[in-house]
Amino acid sequence: MPRTGMICAAMMVLAVAGCATVDTASRNAVRVDLSATQMAPSMQLVDYEVRVPETLRVSEANLYYPPGDIVWRGEPMGDRYAQVKAIFDTSLDRAGRAVAGDIPVMARIEVKRFHAISEKARYTVGGMHSIAFDLTFLDAGTGLPVVPTYEVRADLQGYGGKQAMLAEARGVTQKYRITRHLTDVLAQELAGSDTALLALAGPDAALR
Repeated sequence: MPRTGMICAAMMVLAVAGCATVDTASRNAVRVDLSATQMAPSMQLVDYEVRVPETLRVSEANLYYPPGDIVWRGEPMGDRYAQVKAIFDTSLDRAGRAVAGDIPVMARIEVKRFHAISEKARYTVGGMHSIAFDLTFLDAGTGLPVVPTYEVRADLQGYGGKQAMLAEARGVTQKYRITRHLTDVLAQELAGSDTALLALAGPDAALR
């Protein structure tokens, strides 16, 4: 084979090998994220603790995409840390009452990001409610981890423009949707299946 042909062939082999490596790494990363919930036993929530660190940066800027870790406009201006914590408290309480699992557990949540959409985005193009938190399940009797700490990303598409206005008219506010969504997510983490999600389907389903 001519030298040029050998070089081209070698480059093609390297390129294919490089693509395979990236693809495998990407798939494995997804499996690692999901394995904690897929392998978790069915659990019964008996207690919980939610932490919203004050190191998270709050933004009240009315931009399409405000900078910050906490962007929340679904309630009157106030203590955003307390408001976010209350949403998680409500969601955990509802999820715990919806799932009757086998192992009594305590859940610990540390919020890492609660970036809903601003007024500007909500009344025009909409956007993504970007929510992330670390979740740990501890045996209620021993205090030992039942499932090691892992990150949950609970993003939810935010309504915009006419869709947002129609939802508001039906009482389907940002707070309602996010609380319902987090309840669904946490119920699934406790149950280890999507059964809880079907049972908790909300009145905004037709708008999705």
